[in-house]
Amino acid sequence: MTDHDQQPSTSVPPRPLIEKSHNGEIATAQRLAMNRMGSFDWDVEAGTLDMDDAGLLVFGLDPRTFDSRPETVLDRLEQSERTRLDAAIDEAVKSGRSSYSVHFRVPTDDGREQWTHIQARILRSDDGREHRIVGVVQDATAEVTHSAFVLDLEKRRQRQTSIVERTTSALSRAVTVDDVTAALTGPGGLARLGADGLSLGLVENTTLSVIALSGDSAEAVDGLGDAGLDRRFPLADTVLSGRPRFLTSVSALTHRYPVLAPFAGRLKFRAAAYLPLVAQARSLGTLALFYRENTSFNADERNLCLGLAAIVAQSLQRAKLFDEEREFATGLQSAMLPRRIQEIEGGEIAVRYHAAWSGRQVGGDWYDVIALPKDRFGIVVGDVQGHDTHAAAIMGQLRIALRAYAGEGHSPSTVLARASRFLAELDTDRFATCTYAQVDLASGTVRVVRAGHFGPLIRHMDGRVGSPQVRGGMPLGISTDFEDEEFPETRLDLVPGETLVLYTDGLVEEPGADIDTGLQALINEVSAGPASAQALADHLSDRLWERWGSGDDVALLVLRRSPDPGSPRAPRLHQYVHQADPEGLSDARNIVRQALTDWDMAELADDAELVTGELLVNVLLHTEGGAVLTLEVLPEPVRRVRLSVQDRSSAWPRRRSPGETATSGRGLLLLDAVATRWGIEPRGEGKAVWCEIGPSVPTVVTARPAAQQV
Repeated sequence: MTDHDQQPSTSVPPRPLIEKSHNGEIATAQRLAMNRMGSFDWDVEAGTLDMDDAGLLVFGLDPRTFDSRPETVLDRLEQSERTRLDAAIDEAVKSGRSSYSVHFRVPTDDGREQWTHIQARILRSDDGREHRIVGVVQDATAEVTHSAFVLDLEKRRQRQTSIVERTTSALSRAVTVDDVTAALTGPGGLARLGADGLSLGLVENTTLSVIALSGDSAEAVDGLGDAGLDRRFPLADTVLSGRPRFLTSVSALTHRYPVLAPFAGRLKFRAAAYLPLVAQARSLGTLALFYRENTSFNADERNLCLGLAAIVAQSLQRAKLFDEEREFATGLQSAMLPRRIQEIEGGEIAVRYHAAWSGRQVGGDWYDVIALPKDRFGIVVGDVQGHDTHAAAIMGQLRIALRAYAGEGHSPSTVLARASRFLAELDTDRFATCTYAQVDLASGTVRVVRAGHFGPLIRHMDGRVGSPQVRGGMPLGISTDFEDEEFPETRLDLVPGETLVLYTDGLVEEPGADIDTGLQALINEVSAGPASAQALADHLSDRLWERWGSGDDVALLVLRRSPDPGSPRAPRLHQYVHQADPEGLSDARNIVRQALTDWDMAELADDAELVTGELLVNVLLHTEGGAVLTLEVLPEPVRRVRLSVQDRSSAWPRRRSPGETATSGRGLLLLDAVATRWGIEPRGEGKAVWCEIGPSVPTVVTARPAAQQV
């Protein structure tokens, strides 16, 4: 009995309805038993139970032999039912409640199972202790049986409701047609639908294509789903007629569609529902559901199937519209980006672009490679504020303007200043960020400017990844509004084999995480990725795009200067040591030692490592930039090592005679003592100090006065 069932009256029921001494007691008891209801009075303190004859007959007890003991009544019950009754009474007494109600089963002499219902009131003394329990007892078999029917009906309705709710929930997250099919056929898809098999056919122009199959399905047998719009087959017939088909046996299916008769023995289902998919009076296709168990498809089941078809149809219509908008959006973005990236001499460039899956809300990310005079070229990645067609339109205009300014031969800082002015003069409140660089691969010189954007990453030959300190200005457009069009230029040196990576924020911004987490993940992947520019771009795209999701556009540009390994007999390596890199000096020394070991020249490693440290320290202490270290083997006339350190300073070192307490000035003396030959050569804007280590050869020393000290 549930809590909302009617409770007994608060008054004490009358004493037993009949007296046992009365001559008509048997007739009276039988008359009351027909009503299947009796009363009882349980004296808790005395431990006696006074129950009328009708109540005793409900328990199957003879009124003439009943001994007024509660245990006699309880002995009629099976142990599980007795435990349940005791627990209900005990809980009501201890909790202080004034009544209780409980259903339990009583075995009958003829073997039937009788449900019995007790509804009782607890009478307590002034101190709150129970002293009497009075109530009624009745045969509730008919009531419970009816309730079981109602519960079964309610259970079926709850199942149908659950199917609709779970299917609606799964499809509500579907954005594309592929998402819809994944929701229907993926893990738990058939269980959500309450079916054992599924076929989904979609109409495209004048053809019908099966785009999803799962579980037991007629269309999965020998490619029956490829029949197109042939009315002899159920999917097509349902589309063309616009009417659902409910088939309760395989024989009914083959009778209606004889073309399926040869395959009847291979069909594992027993019933099928072919349902037209219609949205806004437009026929989209057919959904077929298959069931292993026999089903009569009553009114509720048919309504359920039709409801599921309506949900799927609405989801497919929404998904098809999204796919059409997505195709338009990506086409618009593609038209505004370079169709082809030119090949460059002395290196390799790879670009990747991923559009965010946000329908028609295209973004403003872009990349470009621009041919410049004197065999140089410009590279740029940028991002216009916003994710809509207006942002894409601004991006297209800005990209063309920046390309034009760069092509005129302006310096990188001037290119961005003019681009900022151009954006500010447009009728828009949007701003843009970008990183632009002019590259000369012949010398490895990279001149970089930033406008509110991420700086580049450089992957060195040994796999280490550096993040050089590139000075920057304000975003384009904003800088002009604030009359601050200063974009300071930073020079980087890209040695042979090194790689430059430019990117937009979509590659490093992880939802719910700090930007530093994304940057570190990018650095790790650049370091661990393959050497080739194309392969590295694919690696970054696959790993990071999939990791962060699809919430933002991503533009990626990877530039690698061709390696210079030399020949097998005369290998060569290059390493750039940044002035702000505290580990660069130690790494360079280790690289030199490891290279000579790999080249079977380990006996020269100590001297080469010592000279490397002296020359690099000289550059890092006395110049304003980094240094390029070159190590190579000279095979003729005798195999020896040539080590060169190039910097941007025009001041040449000079020999000194340091005193005993001097802390500097011994560099050239040490170089002269260790090297067999050494010298200084002018290199463009700077110089290179070189030396050879190995078997003795005629020494040529070049020295010029200079203010710089070693």
